[in-house]
Amino acid sequence: MTTEQYPKIYLYRRIVQAKLYIDKFYSEKIDLDNISNEAYFSKFHFIRLFKSIYGKTPHQYLTTVRIEKAQQYLQLNKSVKDVCFLVGFDSVSTFSGLFTKLVGKTPSDYTNQYNERKAKIETSPLTFVPSCYSFMHGWTKNSNFGDENK
Repeated sequence: MTTEQYPKIYLYRRIVQAKLYIDKFYSEKIDLDNISNEAYFSKFHFIRLFKSIYGKTPHQYLTTVRIEKAQQYLQLNKSVKDVCFLVGFDSVSTFSGLFTKLVGKTPSDYTNQYNERKAKIETSPLTFVPSCYSFMHGWTKNSNFGDENK
């Protein structure tokens, strides 16, 4: 049977099933064989279908999921080394390189920048609210935030 003979919804369900598999097991040692087996497709057919639906190859999607999860762990002040292994990478240098490529800053810089922003929000939250919104709600006059519009 060819792809055209299967109802499209059946194909989509199988691809979505594989995507959910990636979302669930991103931190495990999964590879294209595991993922394509989950969808019951050959590797090459699976890659074509996955990319046509999600705009990324399964490997690119897995890397994206891992980096997004890494950002969440880094925001919890976990070490770069711990985060690397928590999200399924085997090498800190590979993790750092991919993180830098996709996020635009090193994992350490990302953590530092996040912590600085968090500290600024805690000390002067009103500076992170648009002034028109603050004004509409009367926060710029007699504010209890201890922080007037600067």
